[in-house]
Amino acid sequence: MLNAPLVISFVLLLSFPLLFLFAPRVLPHKHSDKISFPDEIDDLALFRRATLNSIHKRGGRGGVRAVSRLGTTNPRRKIAFLFLTNTDLHFAPLWERFFAGHEDSFNIYVHADPSSKVASPGGVFNGRFIAGKRTQRASPSLISAARRLLATAILDDSSNSYFALVSQQCIPLHSFNFVYNSLFLSTQFPAHRSFIEILSGEPQLWDRYIARGENVMLPEVPFDRFRVGSQFFVLTRKHAQLVIKDRRLWRKFKLPCLNKDSCYPEEHYFPTLLSMEDPDGCTHYTLTRVNWTGSVGGHPHTYNPLEISPELIYKLREPLTRVHWTGSVDGHPDAYDPPQISQELRESNNMYSHWFARKFSPDCLKPLMDIADKVIFRE
Repeated sequence: MLNAPLVISFVLLLSFPLLFLFAPRVLPHKHSDKISFPDEIDDLALFRRATLNSIHKRGGRGGVRAVSRLGTTNPRRKIAFLFLTNTDLHFAPLWERFFAGHEDSFNIYVHADPSSKVASPGGVFNGRFIAGKRTQRASPSLISAARRLLATAILDDSSNSYFALVSQQCIPLHSFNFVYNSLFLSTQFPAHRSFIEILSGEPQLWDRYIARGENVMLPEVPFDRFRVGSQFFVLTRKHAQLVIKDRRLWRKFKLPCLNKDSCYPEEHYFPTLLSMEDPDGCTHYTLTRVNWTGSVGGHPHTYNPLEISPELIYKLREPLTRVHWTGSVDGHPDAYDPPQISQELRESNNMYSHWFARKFSPDCLKPLMDIADKVIFRE
């Protein structure tokens, strides 16, 4: 007869390999990619308030006009600048100079990861931080943060007419007057359209589509409707409202990825949604310049102080032609300016200058400030 304690010990010993094999699939990750239930409830309440607020103002059915909490309210149309960050705003002095003298034409909203303990730089950023949630790369949390910024800006000030999403590593390439006049006064600039990159047929697109599982995106998002583009955009108020009202596509894009190497939800959700809902209302290109040559780990090139010059600013402003090529960098679709086709990129299919650029290391601030008035903000 077998000894019972010996049998139990033997079974436990055999179970250890199985535990290591199946535990990652059963137990939650320490840093779960899922949007927590409390965060989801908070967001839905915020989105609902912003949506109802917009409906009341449009319908004029006696709805109470929202009280501005962060911005001021006046008839002049404004640009809402949405800063998405998980570090201190190192380029705040440069943005301060960009905004100076235009206080009635913009609002600022900052979403900072609370676990990063981001400090307010003061000045125009004082009191502009919204209630932020944790963000994580390769997760839907970046989509949630952008939607949170959009909803807060919609609810805060009815004069917010365009919504520009930027990061802490973005810099302006033009003066505020140039940006504002292009949006509201120019007869050559596309009126009432969103500036968001929307691309199809890019390298690695299928791998990204099945990152959550081969058929997970169906039926809401068939592969032929799946799009990719830069996460940084300038949206009209109409499209910002459309984004925060969406529930159908969000149910798919909020699912965690199984393949982390092909998971960039924030580069797919917005282009796919707007391409499905209103493709003609979008320019299909971004106004934020990014350099993907020399990309490491899916991150774009980071400019250092020695690279800062007037010539760099002029080059970054130039519009680019999207070129389909097989040598994508780290599977990323935005691999601009590979050496063999850099000449072709000088021939552009649009006439509009980039307004912002990234990615810049914090120690670029001084050389950028040195050329701010004579180069960046001089038109």
